[in-house]
Amino acid sequence: MNPKHLARKVLPKKGIKLAEESYRKSRLASVHVRYGLPAKGLKIIAVTGTNGKTSTCNFLNDILKFAGLRTAMFTTAVVEMDGQRSANTTHRTVPLTSDLFRFLKDAKTKKVDWVILETTAHALQQHKMWGIPIEIAVMTNLTQDHLDYFGTMQKYAEAKAKLFGKYMNPKFSILNTDDEWFEFYKKASISPIYTYGKDQRADLRINSIKETSEGLGLVFETKDCKINAQAPVIGEFNAYNIAAAVAVSMRLEISPDVIRKAIAEIGSVPGRMELVRSSKGFTAVIDYAVTPDALEKALKALKSIAKGKVSVIFGATGDRDKLKRPIMGEVAVQNADRIYLTDDETYTENGDQIRKEVMAGILKAGGENKTVEIADRYEAIKKAVQEAKNGDMILVAGLGHQDYRAMNEGHMPWQEVEVVKTILEETGKK
Repeated sequence: MNPKHLARKVLPKKGIKLAEESYRKSRLASVHVRYGLPAKGLKIIAVTGTNGKTSTCNFLNDILKFAGLRTAMFTTAVVEMDGQRSANTTHRTVPLTSDLFRFLKDAKTKKVDWVILETTAHALQQHKMWGIPIEIAVMTNLTQDHLDYFGTMQKYAEAKAKLFGKYMNPKFSILNTDDEWFEFYKKASISPIYTYGKDQRADLRINSIKETSEGLGLVFETKDCKINAQAPVIGEFNAYNIAAAVAVSMRLEISPDVIRKAIAEIGSVPGRMELVRSSKGFTAVIDYAVTPDALEKALKALKSIAKGKVSVIFGATGDRDKLKRPIMGEVAVQNADRIYLTDDETYTENGDQIRKEVMAGILKAGGENKTVEIADRYEAIKKAVQEAKNGDMILVAGLGHQDYRAMNEGHMPWQEVEVVKTILEETGKK
């Protein structure tokens, strides 16, 4: 019998968990040594939360670079090392331990000023971040996701709380006052806290958000200053992502004027509310919305600026939290005028069954008449494009920046933006 299987059969669950944690920590310690303690001496900012991590990291990276600082950044979508940017083709938010330490070693060699790491609950729970010194820990928000792994929202929240407590021992914490888990993370934090949000208690208050199809008009205010900024991104949720980045920047004593100018220059993030405009007057928006909260916020953002109808093309990921599937169906009905239910990534599950579970939520919310189910994602997007009219907006949700889909039959090459552009050309609507 495999020793691992034998251990699981003989040892109690608590003993297995302790053994696994001990192994992971000892292995991580050996990797630290093997790579010459690469994290030592680096100034690291870690960003966690359910939604907005990638965008927050990228916005912060842009502001720091605009301020003349040298950076290294690792996110789900892109990796950057001292100005050299590349796509993250691993589909991992936190890389394999050896890859992470190579990245940190490279950052140390390049003598960057700041390292920005997108950080997940899984990585914290599995000790992949253990022993890495954190200067500033940032929280975006906490909403339902990954319950297939953590079981309950409480356990999911506790895993992320490791970033703010004694386990990671950050020197400073940045928290969102408007998030429903704010008080939980405030209590979990052991370091000084700086807050952001619309709430009057926030150190950095979001006083105004003006949404247009061209971007966001923002007003941030602290007890000492006011920042009036224009950002070339859409969606109120991005106002929060920018606010988180501004909060860190204020903590680093970057001047308000530099921050304002930097916000005007922030770049779009691949697969995050990425716009593909048609000559026929409608716009497709590609976004990595894989949770009910992210889907709702993306659709509401389009609703607020669309001159016509808002459509959504989406599905649900296989081998992941099944409880959120019908909820996503309900969200689509409540916030979209037309729904094209299709396959996302099936992994090892049956696509028909996944769609059935999403459809249960659609039916519950009374959205049957505005829903069409098309298993083939290409055909679903094509159908939505063919039916789109001047002023409409189409949200293509779930895959974002990815360059393949994990399907039952294996990896299928897929780049959502390029697929949409191909369909626009094919249908004469480019």
